[in-house]
Amino acid sequence: MTNNRLKLTAGIMMSAATVLLAYPTSGVAQEKTTTWRVQSHWPSASSSFKDSLGTLKTKLADCTKGQFVLDLHEAGALFPAKETFPAVKRGIIQMGTISPGYLPETITTAGIASGLPFAFRNVWETAFFHSQLGFEKMIRDEVAVHGVFYSTDKVYPTEMVSKTPVTSLDDFRKLKVRSSGVLQRFLTDAGASASFLPGPEIYPALSTGVINSVHWGAVQGANSMGFYEVAKYHIKPALNIAGTDAFVVNQKAIDALPEQSRKCFYDLLKDQFWLRTNEYQFQEQVTLAKAIKEKGVKVNQLPDDVLAHASKVAMKHWDEEAKKGPVAQKAVDTLKGFLRELGYIE
Repeated sequence: MTNNRLKLTAGIMMSAATVLLAYPTSGVAQEKTTTWRVQSHWPSASSSFKDSLGTLKTKLADCTKGQFVLDLHEAGALFPAKETFPAVKRGIIQMGTISPGYLPETITTAGIASGLPFAFRNVWETAFFHSQLGFEKMIRDEVAVHGVFYSTDKVYPTEMVSKTPVTSLDDFRKLKVRSSGVLQRFLTDAGASASFLPGPEIYPALSTGVINSVHWGAVQGANSMGFYEVAKYHIKPALNIAGTDAFVVNQKAIDALPEQSRKCFYDLLKDQFWLRTNEYQFQEQVTLAKAIKEKGVKVNQLPDDVLAHASKVAMKHWDEEAKKGPVAQKAVDTLKGFLRELGYIE
């Protein structure tokens, strides 16, 4: 009896050891789900919250077979939007979305990334500047000093709508534009009358003639705000085209990811830039076509004399940004060289 019990006990122990060898503890650890908290500067109602962050979350989960999860929080849910970068830097959260306009005291290229006025005329030019001419790497290297990885979500235009067409420089100088930030200063320097109004006040001011033009994003922004009801001229080219949305990620958090999750993350961010840039432009064209057909909107291309004047004034603003440091100077020099090749400046 005793010998039989000993044999039975030994058999059970050997079976248990076989199970442990088949499923080592290190394998269990590798399969543990990684969850990151992500603070966005977009409200949950914003299309970019769903189309940019939501899409990235879904694709990461698919690529990693559910082992990498993003816990998304809309603007202001955890802390104010401008506190996102410091929180990512300190590792309080692993990831966030911001505008480079939040970083003027942190990196010298922030103003350039936010969009220099009248630099690019087409979205592909801005994308090319970021990806092929090295501007994305310039920003990324500056941000990396803070232990943070930076990746532009998309590039897109800021364009005006107007109650009256702009067919000459005199027409441009008669504009009373609702604007903000760098563009407000630029438009004023260029001869228009630019002033700031908060969002809820814009439509009443436009409809009553307090202002006669406005920029709020581009076509999708103008359409969503109802501006086309009273302002039928959509003005091109853009005031600026820029990467005004970006991901910021704690580098230590990236380095701690399993190799496959880390590869998925980097690859998807790279793809995201092109996907969202093209998708946004598609949505712009669809919205503009509908506005032309259903609301009587007309596209107003700025004449050559306005473009020449605006570009000359804009270059003064570019030079001011270049003075912020050697990286900013290199970026502006690269920009000017590119625009000369395109025949936009001499």
